[in-house]
Amino acid sequence: MPKIAFIGAGSTIFAKNLLTDILSFPELATAHISLHDIDEARLRTSERVAHKVAEVLGAHPIIEATLERARALEGADYVITMFQIGGYRPSTVIDFEIPKKYGLRQTIADTLGVGGIMRALRTIPVLLDMCRQMASLCPGAVLLQYVNPMAMNCWAIQRASNIRAVGLCHSVQGTAEQLAADIGVPIEEINYLCAGINHMAFYLKFERDGEDLYPRIRRVLEEGRQPAWNRVRYEIFKRFGYFVTESSEHFSEYVPWFIKRDRPDLIARYNIPLDEYMRRCEAQIAGWEALRARLEAGEALEVSRSHEYAALIIHSMETGQPRVIYGNVPNEGLIDNLPQGCCVEVPILVDKNGLQPTRIGKLPVQLAALMRTNINVQELTVEAALTGNREYIYQAAYLDPHTAAELDLEQIQALVDELLAAHERTGLLPHFD
Repeated sequence: MPKIAFIGAGSTIFAKNLLTDILSFPELATAHISLHDIDEARLRTSERVAHKVAEVLGAHPIIEATLERARALEGADYVITMFQIGGYRPSTVIDFEIPKKYGLRQTIADTLGVGGIMRALRTIPVLLDMCRQMASLCPGAVLLQYVNPMAMNCWAIQRASNIRAVGLCHSVQGTAEQLAADIGVPIEEINYLCAGINHMAFYLKFERDGEDLYPRIRRVLEEGRQPAWNRVRYEIFKRFGYFVTESSEHFSEYVPWFIKRDRPDLIARYNIPLDEYMRRCEAQIAGWEALRARLEAGEALEVSRSHEYAALIIHSMETGQPRVIYGNVPNEGLIDNLPQGCCVEVPILVDKNGLQPTRIGKLPVQLAALMRTNINVQELTVEAALTGNREYIYQAAYLDPHTAAELDLEQIQALVDELLAAHERTGLLPHFD
């Protein structure tokens, strides 16, 4: 049976979902599950959850929990990363509160913008250190990488290591389900083709039995039936002709058009939830505390399969059952009009032969142009992380669409300096010269 290492297993609720997915397969029900986290209290809670999940599913895995990452990695066949360096406090709070002083507001701040840049700079060194350990302890393992900022992290991994890795997200399948609900067509009947970069991939086809479903999506827009929480994406669909995968709250901070400090009317019109990630972090912390309380009270644990890809990949590689998932991999001849070597999100065939990405060819020119505005920021941030050169951080922020729309060059440099100083004081960010 395969050994599956969960790195950052203290993310208990997410770990519970992935464990349910994995142990639901009879072929994986006796897998070796190794849970690792640096927070012992969270780790022990996740260990109890793992045993509960196995009990509910009638599975009999080997379950271990360790504070030593090397022990979890040793001999692993699959490694799942699911951690957040710095957590809500201090790091996320810093990423939101300091930009506010400059009049720069954010919604999620984990993918692009100054928040995404800072998160990448403190995360990439940890991922690369782990990859060096993997090269020694489990060189043949497949890394299933869930940590944001996805594109920057995966780009750094493929440049600085030889580990087989794929970045995983749920935005492609999740948005497809949302669109299916909007147009009243069962998701099981829909066939789609999606491609681009993480959090900015677009559905190139959205069909049922050969019928193009885009006219139905246009009718939702024309009739004003788009959900109030999804106005940004429908506006992008109106302007660019294709529907994007990532949520409106995310997407609003990847472009220069929606969040403006002197235009509160835009915030209201597009229903943009500023500081949303702060609220989500607080809700997640409360959810973890509630879960721990239920476990201590001996309450039953409810389990159900999620739509995450990790278990499907493991099952297909172990059994040979072919599946198509969406993943983030290097652009090695996959998308012609995006930079070669950048991280792209495309369909991937998975079976005994491993991960086999699909060549897409050329994207619609307007979509590729939009993606390149984000890829510029990703590339410079990765360069900064790999070289330690501070100038690349400034340049990444200068070119960030939302930051550049709100601040001038001197303000951006001052903001970056203040963010770097604050993160360095936490000891979670290396010094950049």
